[in-house]
Amino acid sequence: MSGTQGVAGGGDFRPRVEKLLADILGLMGFPARLDLQDATDGSLSVALHFESGAPPGVEQGKRSQVLDSLQFLLNKMLHRPGVERRWVMLGAGAHPEPRPRREPGQQQAPAAAPAASVAQVAAATPPAQPARAAAPAPAAPPPQRNARGGQAAKPAQAPAAAKGAEADERSLPVEEDPVFREAVRKLAEKSASLGRFYAFAAMKTEDRARVLKAVEGVGGVKVAAEGEGRNRRVVFTPAKPAPMPKRSLLPDDDEDDVDA
Repeated sequence: MSGTQGVAGGGDFRPRVEKLLADILGLMGFPARLDLQDATDGSLSVALHFESGAPPGVEQGKRSQVLDSLQFLLNKMLHRPGVERRWVMLGAGAHPEPRPRREPGQQQAPAAAPAASVAQVAAATPPAQPARAAAPAPAAPPPQRNARGGQAAKPAQAPAAAKGAEADERSLPVEEDPVFREAVRKLAEKSASLGRFYAFAAMKTEDRARVLKAVEGVGGVKVAAEGEGRNRRVVFTPAKPAPMPKRSLLPDDDEDDVDA
């Protein structure tokens, strides 16, 4: 590779920078006039003069995350493998200040702290308080033994508490609604007599509790709450399920619609 093709600062470098920046800013919806000049540290400095206002978070003459991200993206697109790199610096409304370069492996030396005399340290240090004796730790109780002299078994851990009211809606105190109770009992009796499965979905916890309490004493059907969260529902399961007829049925079919 010869000439300026292998150098990032060749004759086609500035046109590439202008083209890429113009395309990116145009896609962002913030076109700008570009002012390019060579910086003292060897990089290419670009001042962005936005035509219709700067993007959100960008202030004139200040660094911002938007400019840093745009600068990172631009340099990634410009620096190809096998080509000498030349860094491009971006500034809003003005040219950015050149940043000092660090050599590989070089670390910034910390600033030396001013030395203090022994007298100053002694005067600034409060007198040490006498340490109190630590209280002895309480002795562990001796292990209990059973009547045969062996070590007593560890007590069984209590089962984990049920999650909220979903664990057992039957124990939730709710106000009874006579009309609601009668309708639910009729549905439970219908499920038992027809052998049909029914379910209530998208109900509040209080309504599920009313359903479970309303069906108490109805025989031939088991009613229970199943599922969790939004999928929790009340299911009516008949003791003697009947096969569905061959023809399709509506959800509210009566017993007269069942084929013999």
